[in-house]
Amino acid sequence: MNKNLVSLLLFLLLTASSLYAEGVNWRSWEAALDEAKSTNKLIMMDVIRDNCRYCIKMEKAVFDNEKMAAYIEKNFIPVKVDLSKRELPMGLKVEITPTFFFFTSDQKMIKKISGSWNQKVFYELTDKILENNRLKDEK
Repeated sequence: MNKNLVSLLLFLLLTASSLYAEGVNWRSWEAALDEAKSTNKLIMMDVIRDNCRYCIKMEKAVFDNEKMAAYIEKNFIPVKVDLSKRELPMGLKVEITPTFFFFTSDQKMIKKISGSWNQKVFYELTDKILENNRLKDEK
C-alpha cells in the first residue's frame, strides 16, 4: 500500500473518531429558548470563563465524555455562556465559575449550583434536579 493511501485512511479514521466524540452540543440562549418551547425540556446553562481551570477540567472530564454528553442531550437543552465573551441573559449573576442554572421551558429558574464535579457527582446532581422537576409537574 502506498504512503498516500495509508495517510488518507489514517486521516479519515481520525476525523471520523473526532466527529463521533465531540461531546455536548452547546446551544445559544436564544436557540435554547426556541427549542424548549417545542420539547418542554429543562435548560441547563453552564457559565464559564476562559481562564477557569475548573471549567476546563469539567469540560474534559464530564462534557466531552460520550455517555455524559448523551445523557445531557437527552434530558436537557445545554447552553454555555462564556463570561469572557458575553454577559449573562436575564440579569443573572454568578460569584464563581463554573456555575450552572437550570430553567423550565418558560424561563423560570429552578436551580443554581456552583462548583466543579466529576461525572458521577454531576450525574447525581442533575438527575435529582430532573426528578424534583418531574415531581412538581405531577402535582
